[in-house]
Parts: sequence; C-alpha cells; structure tokens
Amino acid sequence: MKRRNFIAASAAVLTTPWAFGADLPKGPIRILVGWAPGGGTDVFARIVGQKLSDLWGRPVIVENKPGATGVLAADYFAKGRFNDGVTLLMAHVNTHAIAPHIFKSISYDPLKDFSPIAMIGATPHILVTSAKNPYASIKDVVELCKKNPGKISFGSSGTGSVQHLASEMFNMAAGVKTIHIPYKGSGPMQADLIGGQIDFSFDTMTAATAMVKSKKLTGIVQTRVNRAKGFPDLPTMDEQGFKGFDASSWYGLLGPKSMPSDLALKINADINKVLVMPDVVVRFDGYGVEDGGGSVDKFANFMAAEYKKWGEVVRAANIVEGS
Repeated sequence: MKRRNFIAASAAVLTTPWAFGADLPKGPIRILVGWAPGGGTDVFARIVGQKLSDLWGRPVIVENKPGATGVLAADYFAKGRFNDGVTLLMAHVNTHAIAPHIFKSISYDPLKDFSPIAMIGATPHILVTSAKNPYASIKDVVELCKKNPGKISFGSSGTGSVQHLASEMFNMAAGVKTIHIPYKGSGPMQADLIGGQIDFSFDTMTAATAMVKSKKLTGIVQTRVNRAKGFPDLPTMDEQGFKGFDASSWYGLLGPKSMPSDLALKINADINKVLVMPDVVVRFDGYGVEDGGGSVDKFANFMAAEYKKWGEVVRAANIVEGS
C-alpha cells in the first residue's frame, strides 16, 4: 500500500466509532454506580457513559446499586465475574480511600482488586453554615470553636464520609475539638444546617452549590488547594493559612482485576477524548469537577496516595465504625 493511501486508511479508522472495535468484547457495556440516580456519582457516570456510547456506537448502560455509601457496589464488583462484555465501576473516594480503613466488614482490597482506568475528576468541598449566621471567614470559625470546645457541631452525610473526614482534618489542623453529627445523606443534613440545628458542614460542592447560590447557606471556604472555576471568589483553606489542606470527592472508572491492560489503555484514551469535549467541560465546570483525565498509571498512583492520606487521618482522629 502506498504511504498516502495508508495514511488515508488510518485516518478513516480513527474517525469511526470505537477505533478499537475488533478488541471490544461482545455483550453489554455497563457502568456500575454505588449510589441512587441523581447524585453526583450517578450524574457524572451518565455524562461520560453517553459520550462513550456515541464514540463506540453501542449503548452504555448505567446500573445503580446503592447502599453503604458506595461500598455495596464496590464489594459486588470486586467479587463478580464479568465475562459478558465490558463492566466498569464508578469509584469514589469513599469506596477506595476512606471506608476500607473504617469498616471491618469490607473484604475487598481497594488497590489490588480492581484495574484503574481513568480519573473522571475531583470536586472540592465547601465549608458552609446557615445564611442566618454571621461567620464569614475560617478565622471566625476557628475562634468560635476555641471559645466553645466540644460544643460546635459539624454535620456530614455519614460516618466515614468525606464531609466527616474533612471536619476531622480541620480539627487537627486548627487544634480544636468539635462534635460530629452524621446524617443519611446531604439532603437531611442541609435541612438541619439551614434550620440552625447544626452549625457547619464541609459539604460537597456538588450538593452545596444550589444552596449557596440561593443564599440559604453561606460558603466560607473551599477545600482544594486551588480555587474551583465555579467559585472563583471563594478562598481556599490553603490560602487562609491551612497549607496543603486538600479534601475532595473524586471519581474514577475502574475495571475488574482481570481486565486486560490493553483494553484499559484503550478505554482510558477514549475517556480522555470525552473529558475535553466542550459540552462536557461546561457541564463539569458547573459541578466544580476538575483535574480529570490522564494516564492509567497517573490514576493508579493518585488512588494509592489518597488511600494513604485518608488512612492517616482515620488513625490520627481515631475514627471507628459507629463513631
């Protein structure tokens, strides 16, 4: 084949749906999500899944298996045998960096029982309080906690959630003692926060944005080192003197432990294409989702670092099941 014809043929292949179609197993393509429909993890899985479906020319089905803040789905996935097509798991910081350090019932190894594919992104948390309260800076919050040791409450979506761990990080960094109030999700926690039954929460940016924009909650500070595009005027903990403070919810796609490495690399390549699509960027910016994409190895190293970091927080704060 002449070089010109070879280049033309190669270009044609690269522009067809699923350039690696010959290697994609037959059968359904599924993304397992450990939360109910409508939450951030589910929404992000559906955005990416729809774009992958367009690229591959085949349906990508999102299946919800909610329970135990994602752990039920992760456990099911780790123990399953998926030989009919492609089944992926939407991983979360809770399922793969926090919960395994706290709950003795978890039997899967978050770093060994899965095949990392790609980072979808990370969202900051926002320290929020009722708009009725006068607190406007992290300095105000620290002073309040020091004047009232063991009396100021921080709500979370449950023991071992990122909201919980972020408040424990704050306690250690600020040298204060607060009360943890666990809820069954951000919804009921926000209702009590707005009503003044609890004082603060390091809520997810995804859940808190609407309440802050509607001025029902006041955003005091955000928890990643760099400011999110969605909140360019809200300072970070790092900027306010808590150097290196980084507490975020992150999401990524994993395959079964037995997934061939070449298949993981090919799916990774297509996810990277999806994450730079203009409409995906706009939607993700609206949720505060950033820093997605990169190589398989980058995601694997990130997961290992997060597992180590949160394990240290859990042990230092002496967080145990039921606390």
